[in-house]
Amino acid sequence: FETKSSRVKGTAFHPKRPWILASLHNGSIQLWDYRMGTLLERFDEHEGPVRGISFHPTQELFVSGGDDYKVKVWNYRTRRCIFTLQGHLDYVRTAYFHPEQPWIITASDDQTIRIWNWQSRQCIAVLTGHNHYVMCAQFHPTEDLVVSACLDQTVRVWDISGLRRKNAAGAPPVDPFSAQRANAQGDFFNVTDVVVKFVLEGHTRGVNWATFHPTMPLILSCGDDRQVKIWRMNDSRAWEVDTCRGHYHNVNSALFHPKREFILSDSEDKTIRIWDTTRRTLLQTFRRDQDRFWCLNAHPELNLFAAGHDNGLIVFKLERERPAAAVYQKSLIYVKDSQVLYDSNPIASIRTAPAGQYLPPPRTLSYNPTEQAVLLTSDNEGGTYELYIGGKTHRGSGKCAIWVGRNRFAVLDNTDVVIKDLANTTTKTIKLPVPVEAIFNAPGSQILLATATSVQLFDVQTRQVVAEINAAPVKYIAWSADMSSVALLCKHTITLATSQLEQMCQIHETIRIKSATWDASGVLLYTTLNHIKFALPNGDSGVIRTIDNPVYLVRVAGGEVHCLDREADVKVIKIDPTEYQFKLALLQHNHDKVVAIIRNSNLVGQSIIAYLQKTGYPEIALHFVRDDTARFELALECGDMDIALETAKAIDKPAYWHKFSQEALSRGYIGMVEQAYQRTKAYDKLSFLYSITGNLEKLGKMHKIATMRNHMGSRLQTSLLLGDVEDRVQALADSGQSALAYLTAKSHGLADKAEAIREAAGMDGADTGESHTLLVPTMPVTSLVDWPQLQTTKRTFKLDEPSENYNVAETLETDEIFGDRTVAPAPAAADIETGWDIDDAELQIDVELQNDAEFMPPQPGSSGAPNSQNAVEQIAAGNFERAIQLLNKQKGISSFATLKPMFMDIYTGSQSVLTAQSILPNQSAQMYSMASALEKLQQGYDATTNAQFADALHIFRQLLLSLIFISDDDTDEVLAVCREYILGISMELERAAITDNPARLVELAAYFTHCQLRTDHEKLSLRLAMTTAYKHKCFKAAGEFAQRLLDLAPAPQVADKARKLITICDRQSRDSLEINYDAQKPLVICAASHTPIYQGEAAANCPYCQASYKPEYRGNLCHICTVAKI
Repeated sequence: FETKSSRVKGTAFHPKRPWILASLHNGSIQLWDYRMGTLLERFDEHEGPVRGISFHPTQELFVSGGDDYKVKVWNYRTRRCIFTLQGHLDYVRTAYFHPEQPWIITASDDQTIRIWNWQSRQCIAVLTGHNHYVMCAQFHPTEDLVVSACLDQTVRVWDISGLRRKNAAGAPPVDPFSAQRANAQGDFFNVTDVVVKFVLEGHTRGVNWATFHPTMPLILSCGDDRQVKIWRMNDSRAWEVDTCRGHYHNVNSALFHPKREFILSDSEDKTIRIWDTTRRTLLQTFRRDQDRFWCLNAHPELNLFAAGHDNGLIVFKLERERPAAAVYQKSLIYVKDSQVLYDSNPIASIRTAPAGQYLPPPRTLSYNPTEQAVLLTSDNEGGTYELYIGGKTHRGSGKCAIWVGRNRFAVLDNTDVVIKDLANTTTKTIKLPVPVEAIFNAPGSQILLATATSVQLFDVQTRQVVAEINAAPVKYIAWSADMSSVALLCKHTITLATSQLEQMCQIHETIRIKSATWDASGVLLYTTLNHIKFALPNGDSGVIRTIDNPVYLVRVAGGEVHCLDREADVKVIKIDPTEYQFKLALLQHNHDKVVAIIRNSNLVGQSIIAYLQKTGYPEIALHFVRDDTARFELALECGDMDIALETAKAIDKPAYWHKFSQEALSRGYIGMVEQAYQRTKAYDKLSFLYSITGNLEKLGKMHKIATMRNHMGSRLQTSLLLGDVEDRVQALADSGQSALAYLTAKSHGLADKAEAIREAAGMDGADTGESHTLLVPTMPVTSLVDWPQLQTTKRTFKLDEPSENYNVAETLETDEIFGDRTVAPAPAAADIETGWDIDDAELQIDVELQNDAEFMPPQPGSSGAPNSQNAVEQIAAGNFERAIQLLNKQKGISSFATLKPMFMDIYTGSQSVLTAQSILPNQSAQMYSMASALEKLQQGYDATTNAQFADALHIFRQLLLSLIFISDDDTDEVLAVCREYILGISMELERAAITDNPARLVELAAYFTHCQLRTDHEKLSLRLAMTTAYKHKCFKAAGEFAQRLLDLAPAPQVADKARKLITICDRQSRDSLEINYDAQKPLVICAASHTPIYQGEAAANCPYCQASYKPEYRGNLCHICTVAKI
């Protein structure tokens, strides 16, 4: 952290909070948050430069001293000066609190040191003896001692034990003049309470600074003679131990490292120098080009230092605190105390620094599980690496070193990547196309190259850049467990990308990002200096919990985060993953999981409600809100008029009823509109509502109410709407409109009434003419019912719906697995539904789509849109040739013989219509829709569950073909399901036909587990593979399948058998058959040969269903969809 300001003369760290005080030469005091890099407060009460500054170790106080001779005590919470201590007669150089007593010690150019009681606000001692400016005075951290430095070339150690004894029993403060008045021989300044213990002479010019060692009997001093001196003391004497020479200008301050055997000093020669305490040798020099250093300070607990210079201050640390670590499966390999530990067990001892030299700690660690070899890299000598294997150590130069194979590793050496074997012998050198700052591991034979502006995916074998993504300088990366996603960690940003470096999102942080790891569900967890956070693939992020000190994540398991702290101690932190699991379920449209989390968790708060509103899920936010006002707004937003009505009744205010009536009217809920108008007594609106809905009975009641209210306008309006001419005439007459009443009566043939009105009013007769039209009530459009609603695809989440697919235990009690030779008879439909968990919720497709119309064919007799790019519209219009061209261009379809019946169905269906209500237009018959697709998908699921694989294959293939003619956002998802099931069932049918090839039996069962099936079917496929592998003594593979099965949380009895099998397989840990299967490598299955295609190998795809094939099948018809060429 670095600031720009006027010259900084003093700094002070807060012991607990990430704050630092800076006292400036311009008279200002600044309070900074060095984590956030923000200025929190400015204090401007001193007149002239402020030189001394210090926080109280426990209270909300700090003290300052300046050139105005004043010592001020501040409360940083109230942000004001509490009081000022006056007594010094010249500049105040330093000011410090005592670690235990309510004392402040100050040093001044008036050649004195004063000790103040800040509680009584009085001076309790004045230390005299120096005969020049006193530049520094500090308390000992544990003993009753004070050390001072003066320009008289001496360092003095003072004993203040008498002062402690005098103030220990709560004695009243001493009046400096009392001793003189009581005893003429008494000391005016009470120096009998404080005595000089040692005077250290050795500096040849003025001494600028002196300080105690935090734990040892040592004193450090520095001065204008450009030397740093180390002194040792005991009870009787103090003597000079050694001198550190190297600065070539005045040395302004120096200190001991709190935790390491280092000395830090800064000087007006624009350098900060690091010295070895034991050997007094210079280890490192940090130089600034323009700024002289004036002060130096160490954090009381953390490995942080601050230095003030001519143009601001810097906060820095001397060495990396992040322990080098790597994760292999569920094991952690890390460095601690010169040892490489594998799950806390030492596996190698690393090199330590020779005497008098400094060796930086390892920066990165890369582990080779096959050879049990470790690669360490450090910044020593510009970058070095060390290889530990079989008790031997190999070293070399290079900025980065990572494993790229079982027996080879890559080293970044300047502009080259050097490939080396286990003997540290170079086997290949690759010239890089651009300057690279670091290299990281990647799947297969690839590596990641981090440049200054991007990250490149580089293939070591072909020596080509496969992909590239723009990013700030990347410090670390984190791969997901399946190597499908990667997080690129920069200083303040995280970029999430696929394995081919296609960017998914980017997260920005104001605080530095420290580490990251992936959750099993595909959520990234990462840490900053003070938070554990999460990031979803769509870019949403949030805080999981606050942490006191930085930690480095290594693994996430359920509600526990495994991490390393800066001391390389393994810690397990409890977290609540509910929030990010809930948001991920929303992102994946997993309705059942969302409902289950709402039911079983305490996920509440304004943040989650705001998130649901922001992402378009107000109907879910309703389940978290108890405030009626908020529920009302959310209910209107999501269109839940029942809840809106309920909350409007609870609030019962006109403004809410008015808003509710407007929304209900726009949605056509006539009964709710009527109720809202009744609550607000909107009589005119009620009359109009009853008129347009044809409710003449209630309109008559409104007329009576208007008469009772004596509201002539409403009475006249309702009589007009009702067609009651006599009452209309009477209303006009009663309101004094005699002329209008007369004309109305005469126009409607009420001659007697008209004559009576004329005589009563004394008017002359009038001729109304004969060519007039009488006013009669309009005919209502419809009766009093809610208006017809359009079908929508809006999501609805209801807690009263059963949640069947989330965390349900299986009820399988036997070893009979579908597809085996001993499959039990298919259970009844009810048993399947409750016991095998069969529905289509995991498709992430809303069932509300059943009445949705994806395609509206043209009306009978029309020719359709001749220029339409919709193939279905062209088929409906009879333009088959144009439709074939469109399907070939848009979906890659090349074989249409299989699709001929579907073409005819669409064409004939467009010639028939479905009649509807008279107020709605006729709709053409619809042959293929998402609703019918979902029904067919359910049939496929049922057939698969019942082990009716031939039927299931036919159903899924027909469904796959019908999706060609459906335009919907979810067709890609359903298509992927069909592809996976067709591939898996095809392999299962092949396996069932094999009689004499046990290795192939095991392979096909293994491949089946890599098809993306529904959870219940995935469990069954894993049980099938586990049983098949175990029967043929492939114990290693069987154990892997059993472990994967346990990860899916099967039924208790199934889980018990899987655990027992793992125990047996761990003892055997070998396969009796050679099978073409490696569970450690990501793979897809060739749909033609039913063999694996591992990540990094060449592959071809079907343009329609995206099925994968080996390159030799390119140009053939796809075996999955049968209508497109590979």
